[in-house]
Amino acid sequence: MRYIKELKENERIIEHYLCKKKESRESRAGKNFFSLKLQDKTGTIDAKIWEMTNDIQQFEEGDIIKIDGTVGSYMNELQLKITKLRKSRDGEYDVAEFVPTTEKDIGEMFEKIISLIKSVKNPHIKTLLENFFIKDESRSSLFKSHSAAMHMHHSYMGGLLEHTLSVAETCMFFGTRYKYIDMDILLAGALLHDIGKIHELSPLPQNEYTDDGQMLGHIIIGLEMVAVEIAKIKGFPHEIASLIKHCLIAHHGEMEFGSPKVPATPEAMILHFADNIDAKLTTFSEIYEKDTSPGQWTTYQKSLARYIRKPSNLK
Repeated sequence: MRYIKELKENERIIEHYLCKKKESRESRAGKNFFSLKLQDKTGTIDAKIWEMTNDIQQFEEGDIIKIDGTVGSYMNELQLKITKLRKSRDGEYDVAEFVPTTEKDIGEMFEKIISLIKSVKNPHIKTLLENFFIKDESRSSLFKSHSAAMHMHHSYMGGLLEHTLSVAETCMFFGTRYKYIDMDILLAGALLHDIGKIHELSPLPQNEYTDDGQMLGHIIIGLEMVAVEIAKIKGFPHEIASLIKHCLIAHHGEMEFGSPKVPATPEAMILHFADNIDAKLTTFSEIYEKDTSPGQWTTYQKSLARYIRKPSNLK
């Protein structure tokens, strides 16, 4: 298979891809065309269908399609110009080729999550985490396979697990370096801060916002999930429950970024910074891997609202 990450300008491509997005648009001259976003496990690429000929057969967003086109460039980003297209047929493709997946071992990462849970000393918090990640196999399976975002950081299979583990390990690193930190509450907040994403986003390869995702968002969804589980644990202290819930609802740091509350405890503050640094630095890495612009600087990155300098060791 010719993967999107390997495409070069001016080459002709006949290949199968997932149609991630399909939009009907009108050019300045009043001519209708299709704007697509195609995906495989290595990434996405914009594509255009300028001529609606008989070679462009019926297809819908979410279909696996076979395309014939040429790789061009627009605004320093690769773009496909498609001249032929049809829906792919059963047996012509492997669905796994169209689902971006973490480069890390999912089993090993999940074992590290389990090890962190075993380190918890508070019995109520340990039971809460075990109920989420160990005893409910259906939920833990969703957690291990889910992405952490649609388009931003960790938007691939295993991305939620990878991000959660990174945030938890960062929290543990900083938590031991400052006074007055409750490590059990900090760890619970880290492991549960994005748990609502398993219901905010649909499973891959669609990876789109669900109705609840659009109306509530992962912070509120996660808060409700945690509240339900806490209510099942006899004698769970109200104060500890509130401290964990506060970590969840404050982890975006500012109200303008979606947090109902700003961090008011050291655990919530550490979690916010750990979450932010993992998201931002992973975004840097993903930009470097996709950017094809010449020179020392990338194209303007809307997600970060800036140009970013390429590292000297970038290959």
